[in-house]
Amino acid sequence: MRLSPLLLIASLTGLLAACGGGPSPRPEARPAVAVAPDQITVANFGDAAPHPWGPETPQSHAVHGIDVARFQTSVDWPLARANGVNFAFIKATEGGDRVDALFDSHWRGAARAGVRRGAYHFFYHCRAPEEQAAWFIRNVPKRAGDLPPVIDMEWTPDSPTCTIRRPATEIRADAATLIRLFTQHYGTAPILYTTVDFYEDNQMWRLKGVDFWLRSVSAHPSDRYPGQHWTFWQYTSTGLVPGIAGNTDINAYAGSAADWGRWLASRAQR
Repeated sequence: MRLSPLLLIASLTGLLAACGGGPSPRPEARPAVAVAPDQITVANFGDAAPHPWGPETPQSHAVHGIDVARFQTSVDWPLARANGVNFAFIKATEGGDRVDALFDSHWRGAARAGVRRGAYHFFYHCRAPEEQAAWFIRNVPKRAGDLPPVIDMEWTPDSPTCTIRRPATEIRADAATLIRLFTQHYGTAPILYTTVDFYEDNQMWRLKGVDFWLRSVSAHPSDRYPGQHWTFWQYTSTGLVPGIAGNTDINAYAGSAADWGRWLASRAQR
């Protein structure tokens, strides 16, 4: 595929940022123009603290997106869409009684801009999984075309109310319950987000019937999670994205643009 000069410059900017030669500046934004819902826009991102990647960099992946929560207080979704945000995972709920303050704003804004959106639930270690699933389902509508729901499972040492570390067998049992309940309601299996330490401590590779979204900001997932198939890779938390004030998390989809279309056809909500 031949790239226009503008897209070529954007791609080279990303590659230079990936080389780790110091912080890359916030990129000059491409204008916010109408983009077809299934059109892939090329990542035009910078990074406030880029990592010196090896042979396989984030930029070797064709489809990029973001995840956001209340910390991203200002998002120009059409501008972000035009500059490479093809999908967004949006924090919706936490535990059994908390809704992210900006969930509704981000949820509606992403849809209006044609960004493929999915909601995520932050797992709370001191509540039953059935309660947490019910809370998420109560607050996140089922809508054809949306991405599968996401379960975010990680340790919470800084939580003001719940820092327990239960046995791995209990953690996986809770995850399996959430996977089952989310699948039953949304008609598609959820995605499981996790971190290196949580994944290793709880042997999360034992779980079946779920796509993995893996955090790895200093190495490719194939190095950090050997042998684990993954669908999404969170590769930085210091990304600079046109249309978003401050830093944000950036993610890559594992396959090609054609793979992305096939994945959506098989995994999006119906």
